[in-house]
Amino acid sequence: MTLRHLSVFLAVCEENSMTGAAKRLHMTQPSVSQTIKELEDAYEVCLFERLGRRLHITPAGQSLLAYGRQILSLTAQAEQALHSFSRTAPVRIGASVTIGEIFLVELLQQLKSRHPAQEILSEIHNTSELEHMLLRDDIDLALVEGDISSPYLLSSPFMVDELVVVAPPSCPLAQRTSLSVQELCSLTMYLREEGSGTRDLFLQTMEQHHAAVHIAGSFNNTEALKKVVMAGLGATILSRRLVDEDIAAGRLALLPVDRVAFKRIFKVVRHKDKFITPPLQAVIQACQQHDQWF
Repeated sequence: MTLRHLSVFLAVCEENSMTGAAKRLHMTQPSVSQTIKELEDAYEVCLFERLGRRLHITPAGQSLLAYGRQILSLTAQAEQALHSFSRTAPVRIGASVTIGEIFLVELLQQLKSRHPAQEILSEIHNTSELEHMLLRDDIDLALVEGDISSPYLLSSPFMVDELVVVAPPSCPLAQRTSLSVQELCSLTMYLREEGSGTRDLFLQTMEQHHAAVHIAGSFNNTEALKKVVMAGLGATILSRRLVDEDIAAGRLALLPVDRVAFKRIFKVVRHKDKFITPPLQAVIQACQQHDQWF
């Protein structure tokens, strides 16, 4: 097995097509097919089921895919280290939407003040997308509030966050000092999009209490969620840090839910095989020391 074999195999997986992989790699389709056949013959396995015009990866192919991504990722990291030996390689950070709004900018400011020469590239996506980006080696670290499912990823906690349910001040439930989980069923809810840790925690908690949720909208923007509540269209659930000022100003009303705490842990996540360079370690330490400056 060579790196060429793995590169061709991964291209076929990602394109889900021999022809597509050939175009991407500037090869002929027969050459791609022959490369896959060499792998299958060498290890006496079937990597793809060819059903009609579609390719379906087999369990053997899935196993090779996991290893292949890491092998090529490590190869790319080795090449990057050699090419950038005389300069500082950029650190790629991904943050989930909530963390992006309440923590990322302050983190970038701290890192800039401590390491002014270090280039840091940052992106904001939901937890699910960040998990995929880590597995594809599109980012080095992810700051997430949701659950991570891949066994190839490692996470460490760095902050506790609380979610609260907010409604328009005119909402009848806003006059109450305590609510049961079941009373939330009467609300029209606007939530974050699927894949969001905020949405997942809320729905999981409601399900545990056998409480149904009426979802009228799914947004990938917390400001839009606050605006839809302020417009009197329904309620939402967001980090307390994002709505405290609006509650104090009377633009939003807090709905106190009795005996239920919508709490979650913010985590720093990385691939288990990711080599921790000094710049990456500096980012991890800055997150873990956030209570000294946040």
